[in-house]
Amino acid sequence: SRQRNHMHTLMKNSMIIPLVTVTWFLFGWWIYWAFAGGPGITGGIGHPAPDFAAYYVPWSDGMGPRLDDRISGVFFAAFLLFAWTAASIVSGAVIERIRSFAFWIFAILIGSVTWSIDAAWGWSYGGWMVELLGYHDAYASGVIHAIAGGTALGILVVLGPRLGKFAADGTPRDIVPHNPWLVCIGLFLIYTGFWGFYVACNVPLATTGYIDGQLTGATQTATTIYLTPTTLGAITMNFLMSLAGGMMVAYMMSKGDAFWTYSGGLAGIITASAGNDLYHPIQAMIIGGIGTALMYKLHFWVERKFKVDDAVGAVAVHGYAGFIGLVIAGFVLWGHPSSPYEGFAAINPWGQFLGAIIMFWVLGFIPAWVIAKILASLDLLRIPRQVELLGLDFHNNR
Repeated sequence: SRQRNHMHTLMKNSMIIPLVTVTWFLFGWWIYWAFAGGPGITGGIGHPAPDFAAYYVPWSDGMGPRLDDRISGVFFAAFLLFAWTAASIVSGAVIERIRSFAFWIFAILIGSVTWSIDAAWGWSYGGWMVELLGYHDAYASGVIHAIAGGTALGILVVLGPRLGKFAADGTPRDIVPHNPWLVCIGLFLIYTGFWGFYVACNVPLATTGYIDGQLTGATQTATTIYLTPTTLGAITMNFLMSLAGGMMVAYMMSKGDAFWTYSGGLAGIITASAGNDLYHPIQAMIIGGIGTALMYKLHFWVERKFKVDDAVGAVAVHGYAGFIGLVIAGFVLWGHPSSPYEGFAAINPWGQFLGAIIMFWVLGFIPAWVIAKILASLDLLRIPRQVELLGLDFHNNR
């Protein structure tokens, strides 16, 4: 953001932590376990039993301290972190013009409702999208990034551009952040956090070996969220190669622009994340580069054509890249098993494309657009013109 909006942007984003934490505890975590079967879909093999979901209602013993369950709180916190991330992605796109109250509604929407639903459907070993569509999204190209990008776009269409973003003839102007250096440092730190996210998405396993009853050692391995095998070494190489592919392409396409070069690295990772448990490192690099090139072109085309003012490129870097990554995975991984359970559909292009539609449009764009329309009709969505001109920091601290 620009200097006159710094503190407001900081506090608007910081309040994601308490608001989404409380709502995630009250209903978000339960939604994840309760709705794997989808609306009106009976489910089948691998689906968590309905009575298991009752373990995660806020008044359950399972949501309190107990010595016979030492891991549920860890998974609760990991998924909560992903909920914060999804809401934070939306925050950047709408800065400098949205009311805090309105944004916090959207933060709760994506952080504790729609993200919970899409994770239940497509990021669960028994989700109906995995079973029936062969949906595969190992490191959340769709279930976090595509839905966040779609949500941001739904809000932006109603919210409108910042004052002065477009000239009288419709030409977009570049609104430079107060400190581009810190912006790039922040993007670099996101790489570090993203790597931690990859590690957190793996379920560690240790297989012990015995000879004549004597322990001889242990073999460390891991599974994805779908309980399919992977290794930390494999995803490390794919993470780094997709980052490299995205950065190189973004550097060339933006002619060395620092913001887009760093954002391109992020887009490269996001594009390849759907299949980074199975790709070869060279595939990950190429896929990351392709996704980055497409999202870069789409960002500026949508900006010019539809006058969408995405302040940080979140719709492109997260939404478009995530959507593209899901579709590419359907072709590259065509025929690979999506689950260890017999009878589940294999990974395929149509299942991935339909999954991308569900993530970006059905659970992302549409709910956000509807709520934005309601808030706008009540004059609760956008700050007044004079406040935007003076700056939200000045208005909030008078």
